[in-house]
Amino acid sequence: MASYEYSLAHPHNNSRKSYPISARMGEQETKMPPNDSLYGHRKRLREKFVKSGLKGFHDYEIIELLLTLGTPRKDCKQQAREAIKRFKTLRGVLEATPEELQHIDGIGSGSAFGIKLVQEVAREFLKERIINKPIYKSSQEIFDYLYHSMRDLKKEVFKVIYLNSQNQIIEIDDLFAGTINSGVIPPREVIEGAIKHNATSLIFVHNHPSGNPQSSENDRELTRDLVYAASIMRIKVLDHIIIGNNTYFSFAGEGLIDEYELDFINLKAKGVREAKRRLYRAKLSSLKPY
Repeated sequence: MASYEYSLAHPHNNSRKSYPISARMGEQETKMPPNDSLYGHRKRLREKFVKSGLKGFHDYEIIELLLTLGTPRKDCKQQAREAIKRFKTLRGVLEATPEELQHIDGIGSGSAFGIKLVQEVAREFLKERIINKPIYKSSQEIFDYLYHSMRDLKKEVFKVIYLNSQNQIIEIDDLFAGTINSGVIPPREVIEGAIKHNATSLIFVHNHPSGNPQSSENDRELTRDLVYAASIMRIKVLDHIIIGNNTYFSFAGEGLIDEYELDFINLKAKGVREAKRRLYRAKLSSLKPY
């Protein structure tokens, strides 16, 4: 993009004031002289952001800053306030679809694109922070990333995080969306995914749209079944995290993963003992005289 300047002189004043002209795709689009109060307001917002980041900003001011990227010559304050009013919170605006955003008078496709771009860049940034990092040392970063992507979902979504032998993330897959229980998450699909990604350990994550992350009976049954299935294949389940409203429930943190693993070991040992008893009885029966 090339930029130029032109000058306007008042017919009764020798002072001159310059305004920019932008040239795009071989065509020049003249920017009209900005409204002084609007220009000053935006300048103050930008200087405040450069100095202190988003600290002290109202949600609508953050949205206003984002909207100015797509509409640099238009007052965006009213649209920003309307967006917050309609979607309730900053995160609600960021999670809105482009179509929903464009239902607000004054927000066009360019502004909607800018908002969604910022959201996806933030999501990718948080994902990059957790890739190739040990889970046990960065569980908060895992939560931060997953919370950003799952906090406003209207349905429960079940994710599987596949990890290598160094507990580094290989891939994150969405396995199911809907009401989650032990009957809708087939352990076979989880194990097939682990084999496909050559994973040695797993983390399960799902959200509670109600905002309450406490585990239900279905959650515990599902986690137990998945731990059992993974243990058969000698794959380690590191955790099952339930995302709530700015908080989470960790099965590992509550000691439940260890409990399920111990239950499986005991069941396996019991099965071995029972098999040995049956074999012993069979041998005794074969030695009895006819």
